[in-house]
This record gives sequence, C-alpha cells and structure tokens, in this order.
Amino acid sequence: MSRFSAILFDLDGTLLDTAPDFIWCLNTQRARHSLPQLDEHSIRRVVSNGARGLVQLGFGLRPGDRGYDDRHAELLELYISHIAVHTRLFPGLAEVLAHLEAKQVPWGIVTNKASQYTLKLLEDMDLLKRCASVVCPDHVANTKPDPEPVLLAAEQIGVAPETCLYAGDHRRDIESGLAAGMTTVAARYGYLGADENVADWNAHHIIDHGRELFHLIDTHRPETDSA
Repeated sequence: MSRFSAILFDLDGTLLDTAPDFIWCLNTQRARHSLPQLDEHSIRRVVSNGARGLVQLGFGLRPGDRGYDDRHAELLELYISHIAVHTRLFPGLAEVLAHLEAKQVPWGIVTNKASQYTLKLLEDMDLLKRCASVVCPDHVANTKPDPEPVLLAAEQIGVAPETCLYAGDHRRDIESGLAAGMTTVAARYGYLGADENVADWNAHHIIDHGRELFHLIDTHRPETDSA
C-alpha cells in the first residue's frame, strides 16, 4: 500500500533524461554558426534552466541582448523536431511508474517546460495518457518556486497536497513542494549546477537513483527490488 495519495515529478532531470536531445540541438545550432562543439557535461548542467540557459551557455546571450530572440527561436525549432529521439526515462523510473499504476496510485508532472513541448514530448514517449495531471507554466499565474503549480496538480488529481510526494532536481522544485506542504524528494542524479549542494535545499529526502523512490512511496519494497 502506498504511503501517498499521489506522486508528482518534475520533468527534465527528474523523470526524463532529456539532456541528450538538448545536447544535439545546441551543438547542431552552434555548428550552423561556425562554433565548436561544447562538451556534453557542461550542457547537461544547464538543461534545467531551459532554452534561456542553453542560449546563454551556447552563445553568451541573455534575454534583451541583440540576437537573443533569434537564437532562442532557432534552438526551440530544432528541439521540437528532435524532441524525443534520445530522451529516456531515468534508470529505475519505468519500474516505479509501472508499480504505481499496478497499485492504482496516480502520478503527475509539474514542470516549468511550456505545454507546447511538454505535451508533445510526453505523447512521443507514450506517457501522456498514463499521467493523471500535467501542469506547465502556461497553466498557472505563478510558476515554481511558487506552490501554485503543485497545488493545481493535487487539485486536478483530487487529493490533499499534504498526501502528495513531489520529486525534483532543482531548488525551485523543492521550495514549491515545501510551500505546498508536500513531502519533497531531491533527485541528485539530475541536472545540478556546478556549485549546487542538494543538502542546502532542505528536501525531506535525497535520492541518487530512481529506484530509491520505492522505499519512499511504499510501506514495503516490491519483491523485484529485493535482489
């Protein structure tokens, strides 16, 4: 029996490893502009900051800078055409989702990724029809770290926020979940910045692998996890 009424996930860096597709997109874009390839690790570290962070890394441009809008639009055009080529569930999470569904525990996604990209990605990954809620920034007035997105997800599923677990790989995820009264899990396997110390986020739990969620979401581990 699950200890929680619902399990919520951040998307990029927590549920899905989307970095390989972003790495391809950014380096393809840089090649178009006669720039050398960036190493994969440096790109992975900024994926949680979205296209804005990638354009800053790849071209040194911030919103408001001359040329930023063109590079931003170009990157997103590449991404929508290459959105789920190399993206995969993080290790262990396919089993976690299957276990939740077998126990009839609803799960959902709360992300700062725009719905245009989130919904296509989930559909291409055959996950859209499986999740009970998908909350994107264009669904709310206030994005994470405000609690509004995770509270909306709980409302859509029909459960009390304090009975939910929310897992994320960014400080804003944990702050959002804590403000909503949820149990929070920091995914240390995700896209952490170079100077990030996950312990400083004050999450209830820290995990280094997706399968560690089993002992948090259940009163007992599934038999397949005992080996």
